[in-house]
Amino acid sequence: MSLPGSDCDPAGVVYTGRFTDYVLDSVSLFYVELSDGHPAQWRKSLGVDTPCKGMELEFHRALWPEEEFEMRLDVSAVREHSYDICIEATQPEGVRIFSARFSPICMRRDARVRAPIPAALHAALAPFLLEHDSSQGSPQ
Repeated sequence: MSLPGSDCDPAGVVYTGRFTDYVLDSVSLFYVELSDGHPAQWRKSLGVDTPCKGMELEFHRALWPEEEFEMRLDVSAVREHSYDICIEATQPEGVRIFSARFSPICMRRDARVRAPIPAALHAALAPFLLEHDSSQGSPQ
């Protein structure tokens, strides 16, 4: 990914608010991967939506205009109703830029209440689950 100068604040580094866009874009691409290219139809077939329950960012260094970076996405925890997607952004040489956690929660489409993670979604997440799975953590 390379950033245009318009993503920067007056100090010349990337504007803090843009990082949420990078996180949301990577999560959207992740759902495209999970759903074979049709995330909205797939979630509809599962009977759930997956809105954000929580998001967290930690910055390790500044990001400069036109600087390229890579983002790696993994699933760090799966609970009854929600799961955590972790994202690590690094320079191509591996220097960390930022870390993020995005936590969707499954909501029934018909009643707008939380729902257990459907089996098909759980199975789709499994290949991305990190070895240090904290699924035994607090229930949600």
